[in-house]
Amino acid sequence: MLVRAGVELLTEKGFSSTCVDDVLNATGISKGSFYYCFSSKEEFGQALIGYYADYFNAKLDLWLTDAKEPPLQRLLNFMHDAKGGMEQYNFRRGCLIGNLGQEIDIIPDSFNGLLLTIMQGWEQRVAGCLLDVFAPRPTPEQKRLCTGLARYFWIGWEGAVLHARMAHDATPLDLFTSFYLAQTAQQLGVSLPVAAKPSLRVSPARPVHAKTIQAAS
Repeated sequence: MLVRAGVELLTEKGFSSTCVDDVLNATGISKGSFYYCFSSKEEFGQALIGYYADYFNAKLDLWLTDAKEPPLQRLLNFMHDAKGGMEQYNFRRGCLIGNLGQEIDIIPDSFNGLLLTIMQGWEQRVAGCLLDVFAPRPTPEQKRLCTGLARYFWIGWEGAVLHARMAHDATPLDLFTSFYLAQTAQQLGVSLPVAAKPSLRVSPARPVHAKTIQAAS
């Protein structure tokens, strides 16, 4: 409960604008219970980052490793799912990792390495998906291409998410999706996916933090 409420608040307000009392008011948990679980707001923030990373990694793995679909279709299906999540909350919530990146000069130094490691993991997942175009034996040049395209994806996608939140509209997401897929399809020498396919696949539920259960009991 504590960690989930913290993620919800940070995806809307950011770390510096969220105080411990905001989390307590959202959960009804006492301050004593909070400090039983976490020694400081910084430690709480580290738990939120880890929690969100586990959740989002599972979401990426769900869509990007779907062997029934070609690589660009998998990526489009992920973007469609992420867009739906933003629409569900009327664009009030963005990406926790991207939000913290915008606060990089004012958040605790301990967060920086965590954020970089998570982002590198996301880039590796997208690169692995794109490399399936050249399976089973991609060349070193193809690996470099897919690595660069993966990094470009996250730089652009996080910017699109920010603009969508500012505009309360999906147009920035759609614009980035169209341009990225067109450019990437050309560089990989594959056809564009026509549209995101309706799917029975369901994004993973957010994990429950063990200390949160203890605090709520």
